[in-house]
Amino acid sequence: MSALASSGGSRKKLSRSKHGTLHELNITPLLDLVMVLLVIFMITTPQLSNDLKLNLPSNAKPPEGKKPKLNYIDISQSGEIQVNGQTLTTKELPGIFAAIKVAQPDPPFVIRGNDDVHYDKVIAVMDLLQQSDINKVGLAAQ
Repeated sequence: MSALASSGGSRKKLSRSKHGTLHELNITPLLDLVMVLLVIFMITTPQLSNDLKLNLPSNAKPPEGKKPKLNYIDISQSGEIQVNGQTLTTKELPGIFAAIKVAQPDPPFVIRGNDDVHYDKVIAVMDLLQQSDINKVGLAAQ
């Protein structure tokens, strides 16, 4: 019986060593593949270039000159419209815009509205500005 026991023991030993090599995974070919793919992507990817032209601020002094007078249009919650402090109706606005445009060739306007102002009032004023051929318009919120 000792001969059978010894032969059975050797079979188990052979099977253990055979299964022991299956637990180890050789990743060297995978690393080679990753490196080859990395090199291929680096070569085939075009270099990104920034074609955006920027005028960066410099240490130069701003041009001296008269700053243009800003014209303010205030719109209240009730729909009251004031141009430079003068209360006007919507029908009077084109005449005022034309008078301001005669005094200033390219007048800048700033529309200031309360948080509760309806958009239709602001849009109506902006439409009148556009019809009067006034292009420099800014919006401010209070």
